[in-house]
Amino acid sequence: MDRLLTMLGVFDRWYKRKFSDPDALMLLLLILFTAVVLLFWGGMLMPVIVAAVIAYLLDWLVCQLQRMGLQRTLSTAIVMLLFFSITIMALVGLVPVISKQSANLIKEVPAIWAQAQAWLMTLPEKYPTYIQYDAIQKMMENVNQRMVGYGEDIISLSFTSIGNLAALLIYLILVPLMIFFMLKDKAELLLGISRFLPKERRLISQVGLEMNVQIANYIRGKVIEIVIVGTVSVVTFLVLDLRYAILLGVLVGLSVLIPYIGAAVVTIPVAAVALFQFGISTPFWTVMIAYAIIQALDGNLLVPILFSEAVSLHPLYIIVAVLFFGGLWGFWGVFFAIPLATLVKAVVNAWSSPKEIVIPPP
Repeated sequence: MDRLLTMLGVFDRWYKRKFSDPDALMLLLLILFTAVVLLFWGGMLMPVIVAAVIAYLLDWLVCQLQRMGLQRTLSTAIVMLLFFSITIMALVGLVPVISKQSANLIKEVPAIWAQAQAWLMTLPEKYPTYIQYDAIQKMMENVNQRMVGYGEDIISLSFTSIGNLAALLIYLILVPLMIFFMLKDKAELLLGISRFLPKERRLISQVGLEMNVQIANYIRGKVIEIVIVGTVSVVTFLVLDLRYAILLGVLVGLSVLIPYIGAAVVTIPVAAVALFQFGISTPFWTVMIAYAIIQALDGNLLVPILFSEAVSLHPLYIIVAVLFFGGLWGFWGVFFAIPLATLVKAVVNAWSSPKEIVIPPP
């Protein structure tokens, strides 16, 4: 009984220390409200969230043009025209090539897997003490069954393309309009949102100021990292005469969206294509060494330069954030996993910042 009372006393002192401050309580209520809205209506609000994120990133350019003397509306129009021109040129230049190479690679997957099976079947003869023939055969049967399942999923996915097309039209039409109005009427929109926030929002403002720097630096840095790593990978694979160089290079660039996990996953198609094309020979090892150098330079040189002032999270926290938020919101959860993890860190820091209230002993 005494232990229970002691535990209750500890909890009571913790509660009064953390929630006796109205700012802390308002921060908690805002977090809970936001979490509930995203949990139940996150999918429906995703176009709005995407538009808000893009507008947030483009706002820096709009502000720079305003400092040069241009009006807000004209600055917004120039930035929007520039952004969508670059986007369309990238899509027109890359999408057809990537689509063609993807289709060709899918056609060659059975041949690649057949060659891999033939190589696996030679292992029991080379290493009879460590590898059993039955184990290899059972493993290949399981992989074949999974590949059949993946093929059925791809076929069923093609029948749902009409719904995906409708969603794409929403993004192509509504998102640009929302971005334009969010940029043009930024002051009015922020003023309207502030009216719904409580007056006791010192901690909310503290978290907002910290995240304003963190998220902007992270996303801008991540875009630069994708472009640099993807471009270097494409050029390297082309120089080494690797098939599907553009497709694989783009995949390597996009893999930086998922720290640690992305690089490990993309290694599989790069190694498989190189092995199928060159076999275990000098060109194969050259491709793999070049790929390893790209990953090493990215992790040890490019990332510290781009994110030295943006995000400082332990790798374990990053992996947990990727798994958690990716499970909740798919691609966008993975993309924003690190900013969301940084938000959690900022909230914890803000929560610990108020001066502790001295509770008199009972």
